[in-house]
Amino acid sequence: MDIFLNDWLGTPIWMWTAFFGAVALLLTLDLGVLHREEKEIGVKESLWLSAGYITLGLGFGGFVWWQLGQQAATEYVTGFVVEKSLAMDNVFVIAMIFSTLAIPRLYQHRVLFWGILGVIVLRGLMIGAGAALVSELHWVLYVFAAFLIYTGIQMWRMAETEPDIANSPVLKWVRRHLNVTSELHGNRFFVKQADATGKVVTWVTPLFLALVMVEFMDLVFAVDSVPAIFAITTDPFIVYTSNIFAILGLRALYFALAAMVHRFHYLKYALSLLLVFIGSKIFLGDLLAFEGGKFPAVWSLSISFAILAGGVGWSLWKTRGEGELSKG
Repeated sequence: MDIFLNDWLGTPIWMWTAFFGAVALLLTLDLGVLHREEKEIGVKESLWLSAGYITLGLGFGGFVWWQLGQQAATEYVTGFVVEKSLAMDNVFVIAMIFSTLAIPRLYQHRVLFWGILGVIVLRGLMIGAGAALVSELHWVLYVFAAFLIYTGIQMWRMAETEPDIANSPVLKWVRRHLNVTSELHGNRFFVKQADATGKVVTWVTPLFLALVMVEFMDLVFAVDSVPAIFAITTDPFIVYTSNIFAILGLRALYFALAAMVHRFHYLKYALSLLLVFIGSKIFLGDLLAFEGGKFPAVWSLSISFAILAGGVGWSLWKTRGEGELSKG
């Protein structure tokens, strides 16, 4: 059992094991118990589930504090808050995907569940590659920082522009290379049926198209979120766990946010400022000669939270009276 006391990527193996065990337990509880039967998830259930995931995510931050100290815990919570906030922008795009492909609420949870499994693997690969780069070439952090500033500026400029899901090159490629049914077949991703020649072959359903688009859009969003978390900390354990705990609650949060997308019209502006701030603090850490060359973690958390709270508050204030939240 001594092997569990050894370090892997700078953290004891037993802590990695505890993390993956907790994630597996949550996914099993979600699919095997809470949503064993296909059903629509209402806003009220979504809010309760989301609150539960946020509590567990912050609770893991307490575990990090206990084992790795206050600095690591503060960096974890900052990463968690930033990733959760960036995921909110992802939620709005996912809502557009489901709307474009006419996926009913009854089957949306299935797409999101399998989408999350893909995200866990993809984020692991991207974070692993990022950690290897940063450990060998420290200047890569400055590249990440400059990219975040550029992305934040572009997000501000494009805040009023919505992605054209129907004409997505990815969607067109899948439809061109695979047999796609014109209608849903319950909650199935694949079906067997005859093609134009009468031969029985495998077809993919619009539900599978939705899954492909959800995975692709997460890959696009990860290009922002992964550099963002590396700008906060370069510890692979903190980077990965804060990312995954934030994303795990995305499914639960989706059904509440999707019902009030119009109330967060100005959130993109706050997210753009957040990306610019996170990128800038890498340079500020050097320019202002902070201890260790790093922007203080507590300041980073406080400023990030203030930016996001301001964006949410301003959005809710500006869109007040534009429709009530539907009851679920």
